[in-house]
Amino acid sequence: MDRVAIRLIIRGRVQGVGYRWWARGEALALGLDGWVRNRTDGAVELAAAGPGPAIEQLVQACRIGPSAAQVDTVERHDAEDAGLSGFQERPTA
Repeated sequence: MDRVAIRLIIRGRVQGVGYRWWARGEALALGLDGWVRNRTDGAVELAAAGPGPAIEQLVQACRIGPSAAQVDTVERHDAEDAGLSGFQERPTA
């Protein structure tokens, strides 16, 4: 199955509510590779690669987020597959 790679910018009340921890768990459960981090502008950024159906499930889940989050928008961008293995939380950028 072909791998799809995306980058998401998630805006709203998404920092300080466990969003990165939650997103990592969702991505790992779906068998995706990539990373998630806070951004200095208050958004969360996520890069993921894997099978298309799993990517779509992650995008839909990110529109909702964990219970303490309030997601306003999710920007989706196509990305290059960096060939990562596993899913990490990265430092704020």
